[in-house]
Amino acid sequence: MPHPADTHPTPEAGQSAAGFARVKRAYKTLSAGNRTLLRASAEDELLRQMCQVIVEAGGYRLASVGYAEADEDKSIRWAAYVGPERDAAGTWHLTWADTELGQSASAVAIRTGEPVIGRKILTDPAYAGPSFAHLREDAARKGYLATAAFPLRVDGKVLGALSMAAEEADAFDTEEVALLGELADDLAYGIANLRVQARHREAQATIAHLAYYDSLTGLPNRTLFLEQLDAAIQTAKREHQSLALLHMHVSRYHEINKVLGYRAGDELLRKICRRLKAALPDDAVIARVGDAELALLLPRSSAEYATEVASRLNKALYEPLKVGSLMLDARVLIGMAMFPGHASAADSLIRRANAAMYQAKPARGGYAMYVSGQEQESVRRMALMADLQRAIRHDELSLYYQPKVDMASRRLCGAEVLVRWEHPQHGMVATQELILLVEQAGLITRLTTWILEAAFRQCHTWQSAGAGQELAINLSALDLYDSGLVDRIEGLISTWGIAPGLVQFELTESALMADPVGAMETLDRLKRLDVDLFVDDYGTGYSSLSYLQKLPVDGLKIDRSFVTPMAANGDSATIVTSTIELGHNLGLKVVAEGVESEAVWERLALLGCDIAQGYLISRPMPAQQFQDWQQAWR
Repeated sequence: MPHPADTHPTPEAGQSAAGFARVKRAYKTLSAGNRTLLRASAEDELLRQMCQVIVEAGGYRLASVGYAEADEDKSIRWAAYVGPERDAAGTWHLTWADTELGQSASAVAIRTGEPVIGRKILTDPAYAGPSFAHLREDAARKGYLATAAFPLRVDGKVLGALSMAAEEADAFDTEEVALLGELADDLAYGIANLRVQARHREAQATIAHLAYYDSLTGLPNRTLFLEQLDAAIQTAKREHQSLALLHMHVSRYHEINKVLGYRAGDELLRKICRRLKAALPDDAVIARVGDAELALLLPRSSAEYATEVASRLNKALYEPLKVGSLMLDARVLIGMAMFPGHASAADSLIRRANAAMYQAKPARGGYAMYVSGQEQESVRRMALMADLQRAIRHDELSLYYQPKVDMASRRLCGAEVLVRWEHPQHGMVATQELILLVEQAGLITRLTTWILEAAFRQCHTWQSAGAGQELAINLSALDLYDSGLVDRIEGLISTWGIAPGLVQFELTESALMADPVGAMETLDRLKRLDVDLFVDDYGTGYSSLSYLQKLPVDGLKIDRSFVTPMAANGDSATIVTSTIELGHNLGLKVVAEGVESEAVWERLALLGCDIAQGYLISRPMPAQQFQDWQQAWR
């Protein structure tokens, strides 16, 4: 039903003295409204002040601004109101839909985009119908007889309406409406301008947030953390207080990124941060300062308190975290440094906490406090990482071979391939340190590629000399999920003409369990190359028997931690005995590594273990020495 009011006021309406007075007040309202536009700094403030101007400066009975909502009911949301019964303004429920309830002046102005004028509301027969009962009741209660609504148009779209009411029944003639229309247009311009300013401020705030906060975790980034740490150090100096800095490394973050994808790594990091934040003291500041690195500032902290917090954080991460369908280890390694005891500047404190982090061991709680000299050790480690990249690139590593012997015949039945690196200045790098360097430098795939090529070349050399030996090559979890691994191995078999039976691969139980489905796919592809597969370090992981019997493997390798002490430790002997029985029941060969005494050899022989490997037989040795040892062993 169309609104009965005139949308085009008659020209003669403004010719009387009363009409002149109304035009004058419209000018006054327009002038005051323009001053309001200049002063307002926020949209809600502008709307409220504009309504006040219309009522207080212009003398109108009431004024309001309603915004058209894009909801299903096409509701009108009242953004500002000045006039009688102000507290009840929020209870109005109007619509701008073209329905019986959508015939108010504001609704029609929003819908049509044209000014809508209503006069003589209590006496005009057009308002006598039941549909306008609410309007008549409202006019009588609030003391107005005429209404006007003007569309508010921003960027060509009507976003709402400016509405007002007057006590005079014949108010809102042509000239008055023209001036008030200008006021509505000015208001719409002011709204648009304030919205542009608001968007600009939001953009600036977003830029500032991106400059100082990590987008993945929402934590302060390195830039902001350095500022916070600098400020905390200055405060500590003034107050003669100490503070602690904890530097944390998320274990296996880069490996998870490469194996399971960046989404899995990101999800893991977010969940770790949530757990850590829940366990932190109220005054602690935590930040993400690197891909897999977090930093924690503990103001007014002692070394004892910092150690207590580090222990609490590791306990909070003790339980694995579910990422997708997998349960992943959530451990962190934590290094701690104190102000002023270890450093008095932010950069130095961070370096020393980072140096301490490299000394943290899971077996010792996963945290360590800085001690003098560790920073130099970190510098040395960084230099070694660079040297290791060069060594791989220039073929400066070497392979060592540890013999494996058939226990029944005491004959040599193969060797495990082990990589060694003799640094030109530092000498032979310890195996555990070499493994750590490879992991920290992200060189696992490159190193495995080098080992594969060097091992196949040596296998070909021995095969050509009539002394072919089965070589067992270790593969890590990262190698196992490398999509190019199997093709690379198949290419090496073809390149060197190696009989598949001369190649074995050992895969740790924990590597197989990181992603059982993906591991099974890779193992199936490897098995189709007719190579032997062994589960390494068996007993240290958590694979189920049902999963084990599904694996396309040829043998189990019992971890040295059970084999070496079995002659003196009943629990170790029980585990070894059970593993040998299990392997044989599944039709698998069983290898015992860590055989270092005749007593252990004799116990294994009685249990029917198939193959032995360990220092009792020989330590790992270079290829030439291996050939000499082989002659002596025979």
